[in-house]
Amino acid sequence: MPVRRLPVRPSLDQLRHQAKDLLRAIRAEDPAALAELGEFHPRPPNPTAARLSDAQLVLARSYQAPGWARLASACKMVDAIWHDEPEAVRALAAAEPRLLVEPVLIRESNWGPPLTYAANLGRDRIIQVLYQLGARDLPSAIDRATLQGQVGTARLLYDLMGRPTLPVEALGGPGYTLNVAGTELLLEYGVPVVDRGGTMLAPVAVVLETDSRDPAAKHRILSLYGERGVRYPRTAPMAVHLGRIDLLERHLADDPGLLARRFRHDDYYPPELGCHDEIQATHGTPLDGTTLLHLAIDFDEIAILRWLLTHGGDPNLPATVDRHGFGGHTALFATVVSQPAFWMNRGSQPVSDEATRLLLDHGADPTVRASLRKQLHPGYGETRAYEYRDLTAYQWGARFHRREFVNRAAMALVAPPGYASESLPPIDS
Repeated sequence: MPVRRLPVRPSLDQLRHQAKDLLRAIRAEDPAALAELGEFHPRPPNPTAARLSDAQLVLARSYQAPGWARLASACKMVDAIWHDEPEAVRALAAAEPRLLVEPVLIRESNWGPPLTYAANLGRDRIIQVLYQLGARDLPSAIDRATLQGQVGTARLLYDLMGRPTLPVEALGGPGYTLNVAGTELLLEYGVPVVDRGGTMLAPVAVVLETDSRDPAAKHRILSLYGERGVRYPRTAPMAVHLGRIDLLERHLADDPGLLARRFRHDDYYPPELGCHDEIQATHGTPLDGTTLLHLAIDFDEIAILRWLLTHGGDPNLPATVDRHGFGGHTALFATVVSQPAFWMNRGSQPVSDEATRLLLDHGADPTVRASLRKQLHPGYGETRAYEYRDLTAYQWGARFHRREFVNRAAMALVAPPGYASESLPPIDS
């Protein structure tokens, strides 16, 4: 049976209900429950004689905890940190000193032991208590504080560390989350973006390939790197990444056919900046062989999208088709399945169909058909590529295998006549 993983904020009440449900399933001799009983219980009882303590033990071990008490203490520690209760944290750590060094969520995760977990949330009083008790996971804690933009907490941790020279890799955290405040703090503390010979050290590839979407923050971070010596390719795709319409104007003046050009993956994600292949570079609808319109849409660059369309960008220009017949998708496809849609469906940013409306206002044809192949980043649990043949933008959204990347508002605009919005496929995020 696969092991379970505690969420970032587990609920002890939910786990108690889960244990009771498991007990009922064991007593009913449900095959899946019996399999768990056999795998995680050291001395499996007769199913009809199983007790709640047996189900709790099985459940705890399925979460990689040695027993129910450890699972419960994890939930209590999380609650104490979230509620900013330093004395509750002190009492928990005094009762179980190992909690100071073990991951709060039991499993290995970026949230780390209690001090690092508290740094994510900016819980300075709790950090001071844990430090007094002997917790020393300060390097991981400052990484998480800068990643989350907890600047005051990061300053506290830096002082507790003795104000050391921080590693170049520290910039990767706020680069991934596109956190300007965290990046600025690390630059203030002297983390370099280039070495003495001018070789780039900054995690530009992280900023370009991240699944985060915040155009203004991305522009600012890349600008901060540039102000300190990072040199970027002088290309139109890089101008989009930088949010520089003035540079796009120059590129268009030099190359009147620019907006009809199709660009390769390496143009969008330059290897010389440390970028990787199409799977590692996080985006929604495939970008290889597409126009700047496609790029602007997946990076939520609405101002640039509007500029491209105003200056003659053709919304019906299809992507190139490879030797296997995949490609041919117009920019409308990119509005239906996208990385911004992932964050919309998680509630992290407002639902928007603005890109779709802009394309339709400029004559985009929703009946264009294309074939696409897509494999998501392995961080989403993907291990294979999915193939979709001969479909419209609407069908691309309706058939896409991961609903959380589908923009239902965009789908409603490109749906065939007679399709009511309530008949659209649900988002199973």
